[in-house]
Amino acid sequence: MIGQTFTDGAYRSTAYNNGGTGPHKGNVNFGNDRFNHQFILGLRYAFDTAPPPPPPAPVVVPPAVQPARTYLVFFDWDKSNLTGRAREIVAQAAQASTHVQTTRIEVNGYTDNSAAHPGARGQKYNQGLSVRRAQSVKAELIRDGVPAAAIDIHGYGEQHPLVPTGPNTREPQNRRVEIILR
Repeated sequence: MIGQTFTDGAYRSTAYNNGGTGPHKGNVNFGNDRFNHQFILGLRYAFDTAPPPPPPAPVVVPPAVQPARTYLVFFDWDKSNLTGRAREIVAQAAQASTHVQTTRIEVNGYTDNSAAHPGARGQKYNQGLSVRRAQSVKAELIRDGVPAAAIDIHGYGEQHPLVPTGPNTREPQNRRVEIILR
């Protein structure tokens, strides 16, 4: 049972509980100088909102690209046969092609700009000589266990010298075959 009275700006209440422990009395004062009510109400609504952005795509790191490995085989003037040192270098390239991921092997032959024959005939001769040098290296790679289908050969003749020279100059470093493992 609850009894309530309001007198002189004070609210008095008496409550009786069922537990039998007696009445509980309490006072709440509503004096004019203390009476204060404050209500805060908030409402937020958004119309036609865009869906949240999709999560960022996972970052895919491409596998590291292995740089091409190049081996140089040098030749004597007007020759396409391999020396002992040239065979060692070709054997190293063949061995390396089995240890690294190789998609193709390029064998590119070159000559210097000197020729046994002058003029355009000499350029044509040097072109053929660069191809013969590349074929010699390819044959040695095959003997060293590289599949023939994995080898591409090219002859560039006097084009792309390693060492720039004047006309009709014998330059040993330009008489070469490049073995490129890609």
